[in-house]
Amino acid sequence: MREIDVKEIENIIRDLCIKANIFLPENLEKRIECCAKMEESPVGKAVFDDLKANIDAAKSENIAICQDTGMAVIFIEIGQDVHFTGGSFSEAVNKGVSRGYTEGFLRCSVVGDPLERVNTNDNTPPVVHTKITDGDKVKISVCPKGFGSENMSALKMFTPSATHDDIVDFVVETVSKAGSNPCPPMVVGVGIGGNFEKCAYLAKKALCRDVAVRNPKKLYAELEEKMLEKINKLGIGPQGFGGRITALCVNIEQGPTHIAGLPVSVNIGCHVTRHASAVI
Repeated sequence: MREIDVKEIENIIRDLCIKANIFLPENLEKRIECCAKMEESPVGKAVFDDLKANIDAAKSENIAICQDTGMAVIFIEIGQDVHFTGGSFSEAVNKGVSRGYTEGFLRCSVVGDPLERVNTNDNTPPVVHTKITDGDKVKISVCPKGFGSENMSALKMFTPSATHDDIVDFVVETVSKAGSNPCPPMVVGVGIGGNFEKCAYLAKKALCRDVAVRNPKKLYAELEEKMLEKINKLGIGPQGFGGRITALCVNIEQGPTHIAGLPVSVNIGCHVTRHASAVI
C-alpha cells in the first residue's frame, strides 16, 4: 500500500488550475497554427492572427488566456493500492482549486446555489469525477470549462433505429445553432452510448482528449472526420465572422448502452479548450 499525503493532491491541483488557464495543450496550439494556414477568408485569417497573439501574450505575461477561467472540472484516477493520509481527500481537492484561482488571480465564476446566485469567491466547489484503477498511482486532470461554450451543448436520446447520418446531423445541427457563441474555432466533444448522465460524461471526456489523437476504432474515427468536414462547411468561421474553419477537431468517446437506447451528447469547447494533467 502506497501512502500519499493529501497536501500533495492540494498542491498539484493548485498548480494545474493555474497552468491550464495560461498554457494551451501543445497539440491544440499546433492545431490552431495549422488551421490558420488553411483559413481562406481574409477576416478569418486576421482573427487567427489575433488568437495566436493572445496565446503568446498569455505565456509571456503569465496571465489567463481567457477572462472566463471556467468552472474547474477535475478527473482523478486513483490506483486501488493508494492510501491517502493527512486529512480529507475531498477537502484537499477543494483547497487546491481555491488556492489555484485566488493565488493565480483567476476569475472566480462559481455560485454556491443555481437560483440564489451567490458567488463562492474562490471558484469552489469543482466538478470532480473519480475513477478507481489498478496500481499505486494517481492521475489528476484539471479541465477549466468556460460557459460561453458549455451553454451551447446538447443531448438527445435517440432510439437504436437512428442511423450514423442521423447522429452526424445532430452534432452538426448543434454546432450550427451555437453559431459564434462558443468562440470558434471550436473543439467538439461527442459522447455516444451509456445512459443519460454517462453520455454527457463521455462528451466531456472526449473534449479533454488530445486533439492529435483519433478514436482507436475505425468506425468512430471516420465519424469524427465526417462530422468535422460537415461542420467546417457551415461557414461560421473564426469567431463567427465567416470562413473555412469553424471547428479545429471533433473527438468521439463511446460506451456500452441499453438495447433500447442510443444516447448522443455534444459538449462544445472554445478555441481555448484547456486541460492539464499530472501523475503522482
